[in-house]
Amino acid sequence: MKKTIFVVDDNNTNLSLAEKALQDQYRVITLPSAAKMFKFLEKTTPNLILLDIEMPEMDGFEALSRLKENNVDIPVIFLTSLLDAEVEVKGFQLGVIDFITKPFSAPVLINRIKTHLGIDEIIRERTAQLQNLQNAIIFGFADMVESRDEETGGHVERTSIYIQILFDSLVERGIYADVIKDINREWFISSARLHDVGKIAISDMILNKPGKLTDEEFAIMKTHVIEGELAIDKIASRTYDVEFLKNARLFAGNHHERWDGTGYPRGLSKEDIPLQGRLMAIVDVYDALMSERPYKKPFTEEDTVRIIMEGAGKHFDPIATDVFFEVKGQFFAVHESHLKRERGA
Repeated sequence: MKKTIFVVDDNNTNLSLAEKALQDQYRVITLPSAAKMFKFLEKTTPNLILLDIEMPEMDGFEALSRLKENNVDIPVIFLTSLLDAEVEVKGFQLGVIDFITKPFSAPVLINRIKTHLGIDEIIRERTAQLQNLQNAIIFGFADMVESRDEETGGHVERTSIYIQILFDSLVERGIYADVIKDINREWFISSARLHDVGKIAISDMILNKPGKLTDEEFAIMKTHVIEGELAIDKIASRTYDVEFLKNARLFAGNHHERWDGTGYPRGLSKEDIPLQGRLMAIVDVYDALMSERPYKKPFTEEDTVRIIMEGAGKHFDPIATDVFFEVKGQFFAVHESHLKRERGA
């Protein structure tokens, strides 16, 4: 299948020349303005964008800034007839990968594009390989921690799926967009698996006690959030991947905070609680209520949803809780699927 290239230029001659040069090797979509480009991006994602700098209404610099603000990860090459040091510096600061001066020749255009698409493909493959390795290590570590807790089999896997549902639902609705725009979705979802990593520091006698914990035992159990932060800090001190671990640390340290400020370990309230903690609070409680324990039967879906909704504005972020209510059916489908799998159905 041919790779897709957007050519964005307000000059029809340039559009025609680029299309003629590239159409045998690529699927070329010519667009006369940046506004048209953004409209087309709603339904088509190109492999590369050739973007003119000097255009009316919205120039190339502004268009590239908007692409980056919207987390659009598409390589961009600037087309320009006036390339000086100032333009070059500004372009590279905004994230452009190269410049092609106009008027351009077909061979130069084709060779530059081949070079950058080849590099981009290698980078994407290498990034995917590293992401898979990272996920394998994280999954193994999280499962090892969970295996010590005899009561919560499957909890890590289920909550990571619930987090994905809730996060994607916020994105679809444009909720907390100012926070989410700076978050890497894959890292966010994957790192949620480490929210209970601090339980590795809790003794088996407390972790697997079949009955209700004493006040003293519960105080020890509560330390798992700080222990989780410390464990992740130790990992972070030996690696460069601080963004992924930053998410993991926020999940570990904040999933027992409450919207009204009565949670632990720091008594944070409202939006002072990181989004990671606010979302995990909902999915953590959902999974706990829906799961069987030696000291309790599972709650029904109706009672679980009722308890969570009653906690909106007290235990839980009220906006995120409303979104949970809208997608509660997806949560229940995940729960039922895992229940059938555990029973060997």
